[in-house]
Amino acid sequence: MKPGYAGFLRFERKAVLPEQLAQSGLLHALVLDGQGGARRLGFAELSLLKLEGQESLWLHWDRSHVQAREWLRTQSGLSAFACDVLLEENTRPRVLALPDDELLLFLRGVNLNPDAEPEDMVSLRVFASAKRVISLRLRPLRSTEVVIQQLEAGMGPKTSSEVLLALADALTERVDELVAVLTEKVDSEEDRVEADDRYTPPQDKLLSLRRQAAGLRRFLLPQREIYGQLTRNRLPWFVDDDTDYWNELSNRLIRYLEELELVRERVNLVLEAEERRMRERMNRTMYLLGIITGFFLPMSFLTGLLGINVGGIPGSENPYGFVVACSLIAAVAGFQWWIFRRLKWV
Repeated sequence: MKPGYAGFLRFERKAVLPEQLAQSGLLHALVLDGQGGARRLGFAELSLLKLEGQESLWLHWDRSHVQAREWLRTQSGLSAFACDVLLEENTRPRVLALPDDELLLFLRGVNLNPDAEPEDMVSLRVFASAKRVISLRLRPLRSTEVVIQQLEAGMGPKTSSEVLLALADALTERVDELVAVLTEKVDSEEDRVEADDRYTPPQDKLLSLRRQAAGLRRFLLPQREIYGQLTRNRLPWFVDDDTDYWNELSNRLIRYLEELELVRERVNLVLEAEERRMRERMNRTMYLLGIITGFFLPMSFLTGLLGINVGGIPGSENPYGFVVACSLIAAVAGFQWWIFRRLKWV
């Protein structure tokens, strides 16, 4: 967020309650005062609103609501193309330039809703112009609440361009937290593998970490390109230092992408190390079984040969025959042990 935001809390307490706004699909209607604060509007006040001076408008809608979709198409003043793109079912992170220096911005945020996978990103769709920002979401997104809290504290965005920056910054901050959690989990598994030779890392957990990293990277990569485009293609209504902040957000995403790639590589290394250890244990076990089998094979041959029930077995009538047979087997075992030692098999 930009440093130096200042202003006074100017939310009108007589404004419509959030529950009443939600009935129309309008989650938040805020008039920014240009000083870091804002005042709330009701749905009925939108048609009568006239912005003055440095004021700008931010409307945040639930796009699944029928009345929200109807307002967007009939009362927002947006072109049919812009409405179609904002309301399409599936989309990906991108930025579209519109006539009159307007733009459409599609971003993704970490899904922190209950019983949701973090890599199942939440889409935020934004129309922005010099004096107006219209954002739409399908599922709750905490990043918008963060920006609203900044406005309530009188230290929020002052212009529509800074609303975009504030939203992008809040989305990126959630990514930072998730990347840190993934990195800590991989660190923990690596430490346990190195500290305990008998520890077997859970493959399901490691594969889940790799899947989360891959899912996040899938959406963050085009989002970094978006920030890069906004850095290079400065619109006339951007604040002078906006491009510097877009560039900083792009650099932060590059770092997160590198961290996610490193998480994937480290997970692969842990899995490869465990697979190598399993192969070594298996080879060692098979080697020991081979040695034992080879050691007892000649003795098994002798006992089998002497145990056949036919006449003419040497020593069968001799009272010392059993002792002689045992001595012969012991001699064979000793000779085998000497051979195995000479061959360095044991």
